[in-house]
Amino acid sequence: MHSHHASMGIKSHTKFMLGIIYFCYCVYGNFLALSSVVAFGANIICNKIPDLVPKQRSICQRRPDAIVVVGEGVKLGIQECRYQFRNMRWNCTHTRSRNSMFAHVHLVPNREAAFSFAIVSAGIAYAITQACSRGCDKSKLPNYSHNGWKWGGCSADVKYGLSFARNFVDIREITKNARALMNLHNNRAGRKAVKDNMVTECKCHGVSGSCTMKTCWTTLRPFRMIGNHLMRKYQTAKLTRVIRGSRTLRPIFLILKKSKRQNRKPRRSDLVCLEKSPNYCDYDERTGSLGTVGRKCLRESKQTIGCDLMCCGRGYNTHQYTVTVQCGCKFYWCCYVRCEKCSNKTEEYTCK
Repeated sequence: MHSHHASMGIKSHTKFMLGIIYFCYCVYGNFLALSSVVAFGANIICNKIPDLVPKQRSICQRRPDAIVVVGEGVKLGIQECRYQFRNMRWNCTHTRSRNSMFAHVHLVPNREAAFSFAIVSAGIAYAITQACSRGCDKSKLPNYSHNGWKWGGCSADVKYGLSFARNFVDIREITKNARALMNLHNNRAGRKAVKDNMVTECKCHGVSGSCTMKTCWTTLRPFRMIGNHLMRKYQTAKLTRVIRGSRTLRPIFLILKKSKRQNRKPRRSDLVCLEKSPNYCDYDERTGSLGTVGRKCLRESKQTIGCDLMCCGRGYNTHQYTVTVQCGCKFYWCCYVRCEKCSNKTEEYTCK
């Protein structure tokens, strides 16, 4: 009985601590206020997060405030992944560890895994940079330039966001084998996408609307732009293999499988994989494929969302139903609206 009450107490305490974290995050918008609040509960919180490696737990215990942002970044990455693949057979779903922050690590090393690692890494870097946006990038202090503008305002400190994301995400790759090299490369490509999609915004200053001086600052673009960028990289993902180097610092590294030049390395911005992708038509736990049975499709479309391609030739079921909506609404003076009810018959198609 005593142990039962102790267990219930720990669970209640954990929920209470997570509630405080979420409250501070929503109210204050930054995480400086969290450090003193959550420090005493860090061990409990960090031990409750599944799939963290020991060094990640150590970071979590030192910076439990930042782990909240990491979680937001992972969520941001997964949501963007699901958006980008919403009309494809593989729609960013995973067969294992669906409740894990790092469910994507179970995917086989194909280009879908490449995108998953890149977008989650980008999401974490983006979230950390955004959370720290109330601080400023110290490298862009006011400094006049030759062309009449100066850095001002508050530039997003993307360097810190990239650095924290690299330290937290890349630390998972303990064994330096082919898969680890692939993951590290795609993690970096995701972070690079955040950096490359930063934008400079400027404001003019001068008499009567003239632009005698401009104040400029760097800021994050919408994450959708980063998702679109990485989706283009996914479509040209490079198949790679590992070779052994002669230097002790880099005993193995990735090279392109198909290249006219010998031992050509992929670009830093490329997404890379080690295996070709399956067709994702059927359930296969090993490849992370849930299959397309029951997926909605469009009967007339020739794209991936079309029933012919989505259903892999198995055919589709037709569902007819009626939707009732308000229509013909009229405003009467004064003061009410009267509407009619209209019924529309519609069809929906799902894969067999």
